[in-house]
Amino acid sequence: MSLAHEEILQTLRMLEMEHLDIRTTTLGVNLLDCAGGSVAEVAARIGARIRERAGKLVATAASVEQEFGIPIVNKRVAVTPISLVASACPEDDYTPIAQAMDEAAVACGVDFIGGFTALAHKGATRADRNLMDSIPTALATTEHVCASVSLGTTRAGINMDATLRMARVIKDAAARTADRGGIACAKLVVFCNMVEDNPFVAGANLGVGESDVVLHCGVSGPGVVRHALTQLDKRADLSAVAEVIKRTAFKITRMGELVGREVASRLGVPFGIVDLSLAPTPALGDSVADVLELMGLERTGTHGTTLALALLTDAVKKGGAMAATHVGGLSGAFIPVSEDQGMIDAVRVGALSLDKLEAMTSVCSVGLDMVAIPGDVSVETLAALIGDEMAIGMVNHKTTAVRIIPVPGMGPGDLVEYGGLLGSAPVMAVNDFASTVFARRGGQVPAPIQALRN
Repeated sequence: MSLAHEEILQTLRMLEMEHLDIRTTTLGVNLLDCAGGSVAEVAARIGARIRERAGKLVATAASVEQEFGIPIVNKRVAVTPISLVASACPEDDYTPIAQAMDEAAVACGVDFIGGFTALAHKGATRADRNLMDSIPTALATTEHVCASVSLGTTRAGINMDATLRMARVIKDAAARTADRGGIACAKLVVFCNMVEDNPFVAGANLGVGESDVVLHCGVSGPGVVRHALTQLDKRADLSAVAEVIKRTAFKITRMGELVGREVASRLGVPFGIVDLSLAPTPALGDSVADVLELMGLERTGTHGTTLALALLTDAVKKGGAMAATHVGGLSGAFIPVSEDQGMIDAVRVGALSLDKLEAMTSVCSVGLDMVAIPGDVSVETLAALIGDEMAIGMVNHKTTAVRIIPVPGMGPGDLVEYGGLLGSAPVMAVNDFASTVFARRGGQVPAPIQALRN
């Protein structure tokens, strides 16, 4: 593909001034044949397999970075859901497997490894329950491991027994890392309609429909979209706004596919998908909230925010789909509160509430992401909050998720600092009225009628 001189100059400006980067190259590694008769045996096999498959990922990505001049911020690994691999083990505690994953991540030099995962959307096997119960200790004793659990799908409904169980797990994980602001919960996410090819943590895992090994890529670019909108005439209508975003997303995604395919080629593995989600960072100017406000909102969270986010997400998908051969993952606009300075500011001035965030998740890429709430929230309230988000995904045939942190010892208005890409999170108030009886009913929320599509 030939590039015009102006396109080359535009790309250079994006790299130098507008926070353009490749957010992640994520190597998926199939572990199904690492199953064994004990946790120790499985852990040893998994550690060896990750080292074998991912040992060259960081060096290879670095060589592409240097040659192309394009930053690749994270190098990650995603593995087969561990509850499937460990299902024959007689032990109940899968923490040693997580620790073997963590050691392999350190040996390979990768930033994170996802796939400490259970699939409990319709029912939970013994292995699924074991994995869920192992999450607090596993995340408290590792640095690079990320955990995820599927709690619902449009076809299956929502497993409320597993949802209540995961509310307890989240509270336990926060308590075990209370000295670090409950940071274990930043590595834990629950899903409705979980996808098999997500390169972003904490939900990255390699689905059973994927290859033995595959390279997925996730792009970024809120700063680039923000800059493009600053160049637009303030009198332009929303059709023109959508067109600018679509064209910008095309350029970002085309670069992502180019880089991803090159890394895959040098590793000698198949290239999978580009996840074209706009993923913000705490850096000034790299905010999805800023993009929404450039459309004309005084503050993210005011009336019109859901509409603006819907326009942004749709335009990003349209532009990205034209630029990439295979689009997958989550693909849209992320709204992680702690990782987006504009979102943080909106919460602190009172413009953005938890209820408004929930409404926004009906049209964005994922869901309630990196949201801090009071540490004394009840298990039942937390389960009901998760259930609301699962319902949005189930009814709307979309992926939704919850990555929420009950911060021990903190209440509404406090600020917890995590640093790096995790940023800082203002603690948001939850509803004072109880959902106790409802959350304790358990059972399976039936799939909606729109699930009957055969």
